[in-house]
Amino acid sequence: MHTYLIELASLMAIFSFAIVSPGADLAMVLRQSIVHGRQSAIITSFGIGVSLMVHVTYTILGLGLIISQSIYLFNIAKWCGVAYLIYIGVKALRAGRSEIDAGIGSDVAPAQHQSALKAFGLGFMANVLNPKAVFFFLSIFSTVVSAHTPMMVKFGYGLVMAAALILWFVGVSLFMTTPRMRSAFSRASQWIDRISGVVFIALGIRLATERAG
Repeated sequence: MHTYLIELASLMAIFSFAIVSPGADLAMVLRQSIVHGRQSAIITSFGIGVSLMVHVTYTILGLGLIISQSIYLFNIAKWCGVAYLIYIGVKALRAGRSEIDAGIGSDVAPAQHQSALKAFGLGFMANVLNPKAVFFFLSIFSTVVSAHTPMMVKFGYGLVMAAALILWFVGVSLFMTTPRMRSAFSRASQWIDRISGVVFIALGIRLATERAG
């Protein structure tokens, strides 16, 4: 048990830096918070966390190693991710002005209603289509976690990491939807859409230029 706690602590020490680093996940949650409100942003956060378990699962089962060593499979994953990032970037650029009545409160429903399924799917797809996660989880699990650690314990590590990721983005969602923040961003909602659109497209282009190794 003591060995497993050391492994988990080591994983979380590395993963904590990945959580707070800027990327498509953070850009997605920020836009959801500002444009669609607190509830959508929180649901999106859960989508991101659940998709992390997909990466953990294929890493533990050994599929991550296969993908990382196959240029063909890596490129499939990469270009799916590129297409998705550019798609949501273009949608953000084409979005109209979001009318957010910040004076009513942080839980007010935005004019642009978004279903829970769509909010969850946006977070899930943004993370699951990121091929860099293949190498990240493969590298930290093979470096930090012993080959003799039981599979169920490894899945337990993944659940803790997913919970930490969800908590971080829920915190971001709560902060960005406070009345003061909503009031500040509601006055520039159209520019926020444009900036976030450019960010998503730039992330897609950056991903397109990356190689398997």
